[in-house]
Amino acid sequence: MDEHRFQIHLGGIIDLLSNHLYSSPSVYVRELLQNATDAIRARAQHEGRDASEGRVRITIGEGATPMLTVEDDGIGLTEDEVHRFLATIGASSKREEVEERRRELIGQFGIGLLSAFVVSDEISVLTRSAKGGPAISWRGRADGSYVLEKLETDAPVGTTVHLVAKPGAHEWFDVGQVTELAARFGALLPFPVEITSSSGTQRVNDEPPPWRRRFESASDAREAALELGRKVLGEQVPFFDVLPLKTAAGGVEGLAFVLPYSPPPTAPPAHRVYLKGMLLSEKADNLLPRWAFFVTCVLDAQSLRPTASRESFYEDAALQATREALGQALRDYLLHLKEHDPQRLELLITLHYRAIKALASQDDELLTLFLDLLPFETSLGRMSFGSLRKRQSTIRYAASVDVFRQIAQVAAAQGVVVVNAGYSYDADLLQRAPQVFPELTIESVDATDLSEILGEVGQGSDAFATLLEVAGEVLAPHRCGVDLKRFEPRELPVLYVSGEDATFQRSVAQSKRATGDDGLWAGLLDAVAEDTRDARAYLVFNANSPLVGRLARTDDDEALRLAIPMLYVQSLLLGHHPLSPEELALLNVGLLDLIEWGLGKNDGPILN
Repeated sequence: MDEHRFQIHLGGIIDLLSNHLYSSPSVYVRELLQNATDAIRARAQHEGRDASEGRVRITIGEGATPMLTVEDDGIGLTEDEVHRFLATIGASSKREEVEERRRELIGQFGIGLLSAFVVSDEISVLTRSAKGGPAISWRGRADGSYVLEKLETDAPVGTTVHLVAKPGAHEWFDVGQVTELAARFGALLPFPVEITSSSGTQRVNDEPPPWRRRFESASDAREAALELGRKVLGEQVPFFDVLPLKTAAGGVEGLAFVLPYSPPPTAPPAHRVYLKGMLLSEKADNLLPRWAFFVTCVLDAQSLRPTASRESFYEDAALQATREALGQALRDYLLHLKEHDPQRLELLITLHYRAIKALASQDDELLTLFLDLLPFETSLGRMSFGSLRKRQSTIRYAASVDVFRQIAQVAAAQGVVVVNAGYSYDADLLQRAPQVFPELTIESVDATDLSEILGEVGQGSDAFATLLEVAGEVLAPHRCGVDLKRFEPRELPVLYVSGEDATFQRSVAQSKRATGDDGLWAGLLDAVAEDTRDARAYLVFNANSPLVGRLARTDDDEALRLAIPMLYVQSLLLGHHPLSPEELALLNVGLLDLIEWGLGKNDGPILN
């Protein structure tokens, strides 16, 4: 049996990096800056000094063929390390050489330097190790070959990486572009990062973040925090609030800015997250809880693990613990407002009630504290839960937006409060409300339940007998019965009432039409709907309606048989029920028939 080795095709690896692993060629600046950062931290550990004493200088050579040089005074590499770590894809000096100190370093993969091949055909490295030994010159090419040379001349401890822009990559060596990238990626690094070009030298991270500085007053600290938010996050509208975040889990420190508006819960997060001072992501989506969409954060983590692309955090127990700790910090902020600034809390809930509802649905203590303040949509307009429970001991809710739409108008006219619980978390919060207020009764209602609280007709119902008889005949093919009630508004002549079973039957019929009404699926749908086969909806006529009164008094049978299908279809549309093909045909043909009938009458149509 012959034994063989895998062959690495460097061109393929570079294509993988540029087109699949990294989001943009711009990450080459990040990777070079990160390598320099790790080297500085490694030297600080080796020599027992502070990493802030280090320095990184990026020099840009402008001209027809742009060049870029990155110098650091970090730990450098020995000859053996150069062979093992610069020329062995997948190896990591951080992992193998300083495993016990890996939490102090960012790099976890031996592919960072390869990102430079995305913008350059050759990488030149000059390095000298703080551990001793000669200076080493290493030149690697995109075809997979490299040259190493030991130098007799003296060189300072540290590493210099030199790149020449390859065709098509000149834009990534532009002075403004590199300066912006270095400032973005290295804004929180504790040592100077300088850019040198024909315009001179400038430091891109000239000021530490507010949580690393001392201030004379709390107001000065707050203003510095808000200024960072405006500068880094680019918000034009003043933030509602800012709070410091600091957790032992993940070694996270930073700021959370409470947004002055309510973003959609589905909007992508805009948290700017750093790892040991290096930018990891401007839209981190897995560091904070999902319900925390009412804040946008600037955070620096010290001990979380990045993914291979170093653009997100690896999902593990440490990240989960950090996410929970950050969630607790935001929870504590809300509790603080509840105790010390309730008016501000009410304003915050007005802006961000969806996030508070999400949090209260998971937390019994917050449910108790905030439930009364949370707003709900009702048939009588938006009301706080506190107003709801003070108004009545039985709180009725519609479980879906469609059901609420069907009954809201009629419920409002009768003075009946029905809560729209079709939005996220609302039904859950209402069902859990008796945990906080045991005297409450919570009921789910639909149109059928609502019809039971409408007024009875009493005396005079006989006058509607012919109308109800004809309506029963006309609507029987549509599996719709008829009823008579008194209700408001008087302008609403009929109300379509459909319980869960009847609604389910309509859904089954719609699904059968979508599948061709035959074959295996139709048979399965019939079997599923067997128990509700006899369910019927009802068209409830309003005895208070002048129109219904005129229809009840007419002796024109044709007028009745033309008007009833139109009222039926109108009630479906008002209740937001999708029309079947038969009902659409009923609408189209019925309108034409009504027009024909009206033109044939000397005194005009009955329906003015």
